[in-house]
Amino acid sequence: MKRWHLALGVAVSAFFLYLALKGLQLSAFWAALRHANYWWLLPGIAVYFAAVVVRAWRWHYLVRPLKPVPIATMFRLVAIGYMGNNVYPARAGEVLRAALLKRHEGVPISASLSTILVERVYDGVVMLAFVFLNLPELARLTAHSGFVGSIQNLAIGGAAAFLGALAAFLLAAMFPQRAEGVLAWSVRWLPQRFRSPTLNIGQKFLSGLEALRSPREALMVFFTSLVIWLLETGKYWFVMHAFPFRVSFFALMLMNGVVNLATTLPSAPGYVGTFDTPGIAVLTAYGVKKSLAAGYTIVLHVALWLPITLLGAYYLAREGIQPADLNAGGETERLPQR
Repeated sequence: MKRWHLALGVAVSAFFLYLALKGLQLSAFWAALRHANYWWLLPGIAVYFAAVVVRAWRWHYLVRPLKPVPIATMFRLVAIGYMGNNVYPARAGEVLRAALLKRHEGVPISASLSTILVERVYDGVVMLAFVFLNLPELARLTAHSGFVGSIQNLAIGGAAAFLGALAAFLLAAMFPQRAEGVLAWSVRWLPQRFRSPTLNIGQKFLSGLEALRSPREALMVFFTSLVIWLLETGKYWFVMHAFPFRVSFFALMLMNGVVNLATTLPSAPGYVGTFDTPGIAVLTAYGVKKSLAAGYTIVLHVALWLPITLLGAYYLAREGIQPADLNAGGETERLPQR
């Protein structure tokens, strides 16, 4: 990754952290952390790992037309991917788990990356559903939370992007011959030496969309994505009980949707700032004191980041891969073979 991209991410995170800290009473914030009942993190973490298991099954389902891969293998690779997303910039974990899937099972990287893109599009659609389900609350969020920008505009723009991508993937999956025809026409505009390799990569990418070739399979992926994000919202609910405030499960669904849409912005590794500021904004819109909302959001962020990062690092070590085998942008160099 180019240094300017990393610098942009750090700058965005710094700006969001400034918004989060602006007007925050640090003494009240530390008091909220000191008096939290951290035992509630245990069921929250358990529910979160249940969601990771479902993610592994969903990826298994998407990759199955290419090659049946055991869910246990997928779970390890998903954990490594999350670790990569959390510690490297630009969601590098997605490329890492695709490279490791090729290493283990011989699935082409471009094909597995297409399944990962399908996952991300479905995740975005579910996040938008969480937001639109709570549309009446958005006016309160933008009016009183101090969050810069219009959440309505974010939701509308996100809907156009994610639904457009989903439609493109579904059409390419349902009409593979036409999709290959469009691909072949597109590469004609490239220089001669790039046409053949680009066409080969594109065809492998299209092969990764085979799991979406029937409405039943597409609905299965959507249902699985919905289960994943409801389970993750369950973690938000459990962690909330560690602090002296209560909002509805629907409010936490809105928070989950907003923060995950915000984390699509460039940021420092671990979504620093882009997760925390909108999360605090949602809670303050519901009348939670900012110091309490900040304490909860920071603890939630750490509880989401740390366990899966440690597990992914453990699995990566078992792969015999060292950080030096990865470049600064998160793309894989030539991984050591087994």
